[in-house]
Amino acid sequence: MCAMAFKFRKTASLLTLMITTTFLSLCVWTRPALAAEPSVMNPADTAWVLVSAALVMVMLPGLALFYGGMVQRKNVLSSLMHSFVALGVLGLQWIIIGYSLSFTTGNWFIGDLSQFMLMGTTIDSLKDTIPTYAFVMFQGMFAIITPALISGAIAERMTFKSYVAFLILWSLIVYYPLAHWVWGGGWFQSMGGLDFAGGLVVHLSAGVSALSIAIVIGKRRGYPSEMFVPHNLTMTLLGVGLLWFGWFGFNAGSALAANATAALAFTATMTAAAAGSCAWMAMEWLIVKRPSALGFASGIVAGLGAVTPASGFVSPGWAMVIGLVSGVICFYGVRMKFRLNYDDSLDVVGVHGVGGAWGTLATGLFATAGATGLTAGNPKQLGIQAIGVIAVALYCLTATYVIAYFLEKTIGLRVGADEESSGLDKETHGEVGYNI
Repeated sequence: MCAMAFKFRKTASLLTLMITTTFLSLCVWTRPALAAEPSVMNPADTAWVLVSAALVMVMLPGLALFYGGMVQRKNVLSSLMHSFVALGVLGLQWIIIGYSLSFTTGNWFIGDLSQFMLMGTTIDSLKDTIPTYAFVMFQGMFAIITPALISGAIAERMTFKSYVAFLILWSLIVYYPLAHWVWGGGWFQSMGGLDFAGGLVVHLSAGVSALSIAIVIGKRRGYPSEMFVPHNLTMTLLGVGLLWFGWFGFNAGSALAANATAALAFTATMTAAAAGSCAWMAMEWLIVKRPSALGFASGIVAGLGAVTPASGFVSPGWAMVIGLVSGVICFYGVRMKFRLNYDDSLDVVGVHGVGGAWGTLATGLFATAGATGLTAGNPKQLGIQAIGVIAVALYCLTATYVIAYFLEKTIGLRVGADEESSGLDKETHGEVGYNI
């Protein structure tokens, strides 16, 4: 790990220059827009997408509770703020520039600035059968929750100002290009890649980026010799319940219509989450002899994350397989941090990174609805999915390391030793989570 960190630091300046130059140049270079066929608004589709956007928004408080219950009592407000501040900061950034960079024609890497501040979008504008504003809001919720997922890796030790700066920079340099690659007409979509609701864009990107920033920021004081016990698992279970509820909008809403594909994605989501939770519980029964509440909750999220890219493409039977496998491999993925000696506070790498990679590959294996995978006689799809996993992982690992390294050398990433010892709630926000 030390050798890896040294190598990254040695090349950080060059990578910063390369990424910045490429990003700015590609924002300028655009390709001709394709003529769109006339569309007619469908009220049922519009209602479903608006409800789905609200369901995904509810996942942010769910994530806040899920993470908040797992940290120490002295850091509960700090952890909750990591999710809630993303709603404010990234909610604005998405409207100003994020949507335009993600979903305008642009080029193979990133969109252009033609819809800066949603210029050109009116009340009559349509995206397929729904108002463009509905599509903007639905996709915006994905852009908000993805970097908030990463906060689990740096919980209890990152300064609030550097976290806010990280949200802005990471979204600009990592999320918006990835969204364009996969959903906005970029290279992965053009080559036939499949990601129904965010296995690459959301889960793999968050998991790999969590690993990268965890390496830069370093371990919590006392880790791993000191026990960092979750302070409120009832809060965590309530959070995972809200996440599971919101995930139906996350996956089924990605059909962008009230149709059979949405119903399939809804069913696959439920099936995989149930399978993931049962598989994780079985692993704990076998390995540690006790099925824990935290493990069951982690299995739910593992199953949900893994089925996300496949949810609109696979049958319930294959969704069950995806969930069962995710519960096993993510169980070991979480334990990976002890072998590789990094501190991923709330297991973002093991759950979202491993689950997102598996789900993306599983889409290439098991797709049978709206697309075909290996089991349906199309081995090429698995190769495309593998290319996507490798490309996204390498890009996120490198770009996130550069962002984190830049912040470390400018405004600093970590709180001081005294602040970390007394807790970020009191030192950073001047408040405490429990005044009893």
